[in-house]
Parts: sequence; C-alpha cells; structure tokens
Amino acid sequence: MTTTPRVALFVTCLVDLIRPRIGFASIAAMEAAGCEVVVPEAQTCCGQPALNSGDRKTAEDFARRNIALLEGYDQVVVPSGSCAATIRVHYPEILEHDATWFPRAQALAAKTFEILAYLDEVRGWKPAGVALPTTATYHDSCSGLRELGIKRQPRRLLAAIDGLELKPLAGAETCCGFGGTFCVKYPAISNAIVGEKTAAINAAGAALLLAGDLGCLMNMAGKLHRDGSPVRAFHAVELLAGMGDGPAIGEEA
Repeated sequence: MTTTPRVALFVTCLVDLIRPRIGFASIAAMEAAGCEVVVPEAQTCCGQPALNSGDRKTAEDFARRNIALLEGYDQVVVPSGSCAATIRVHYPEILEHDATWFPRAQALAAKTFEILAYLDEVRGWKPAGVALPTTATYHDSCSGLRELGIKRQPRRLLAAIDGLELKPLAGAETCCGFGGTFCVKYPAISNAIVGEKTAAINAAGAALLLAGDLGCLMNMAGKLHRDGSPVRAFHAVELLAGMGDGPAIGEEA
C-alpha cells in the first residue's frame, strides 16, 4: 500500500441511478482523508439481487467480473453496507469451489470496505470545518450491522460535525422492511415493518434521518413522505462531506 492509497469507489446501482450525490460525497470525503480516488467506468452490479433471488450462476458471473476489475487497486470502498458485504462476505463463499477465483475473491474481500467504516477505522479521519446546526437520528442498516459490524463508526464520525445533535432512535437495529427484493415480493409485510420504523423515527424528534444504505433510506424516506412527516433523509457521508444543506432524498427536481 502506498502512503496515498489508490482507492476504487464502487458506486453501487442505486447510488448511480437514484442518488449520485452520495457518490460525489464519497469522493470528497475520501479525498479529504488523503486518498487518490478512482471510479472504474466498467463497474456494474455487485450481484446481490441475483444472489438473493437464488440465481447463483449470474451472481458468480458478476463476482468474477468485479474481481477482475477491482483487484488492482490498493483498496475498494463502497457507500453501502449491503454491497460491501456482498464483496467481503459472499464473493469468497460463492467462489469457494473455484480454485482459480477463490483466492482472488479472498484477496479482494480483505481490502474492500464500507465507506463509514473505512473513513473511521482505516483512515482515522474526522470531518474538519463541517458544521450543520440541526438534529438527526441514525438507523443501523441490517447488512452493515450484522455482516460488517458497523455501529459505532458512523456515530464517531458524525459526532465531529459542529452543531449536529444525534438523538437516539428506538429500535435503531431493527430492519426497516426494505430487504432488497423482499419489499417487492412481500409489499404488505414490508409496508407494515417500515410503518413501525417511521413511527419510531418521528418519535425520536429529530429533523434528519441518517443511515449508510440508500436502499433503506429510500424505503424509509418514501414512507415518511407518504405519511406527511417533515423528517428529511440523507446518507451519512453526505453530511460528512459538507453536503447536508442540499436536497434530501426525494427532494431532487
């Protein structure tokens, strides 16, 4: 590893198509943390939807493609716990039978990180000169929490933002009901789960809802909007990059 790591940003499908601001915020934060950031143009889906749907062959194809694309970088950083976990946890699992690709999957997994964990644990970075006088509450997304152990890292980073007060969220570790393809297959159950989650968010009394996964944020922001709640949703890295005064999720023109 060089003193200035050459880091690939794996943007994710949702960020690319729905909320590119998260990608730009990720670049800004990583550059502030001393990284040379590259966005490989040939990147595509991590393969998680195929894997979750039981299409192992397609998931393996995505894994091999992404390993070949990303293995030449010092590190790979992902603004999503679920996509990062797919690379870190599941690529070695699904390629365990392949003597050629299994060690390459292990090597990539070892240097792939979710962005909030990367900024906090790997780079030891804190946002400097970033101020946002408001209140926020934080939802722990399932994949980031349960597969990658992401809990304290985002809270340590957010504590360095001047004027930002973090309010506790009851059931912060409880699923929001998104679950990738789960919300498509079981919409009524998903809506019931997110209803309980947004009730807790409103009860927290914060102006902003923060998390580290856009899928979860879209699900919760959509429910909050449909119910007429004033709570606005952002990916945590947007605030860390000084972009918390821009449009929230769902507010873009």
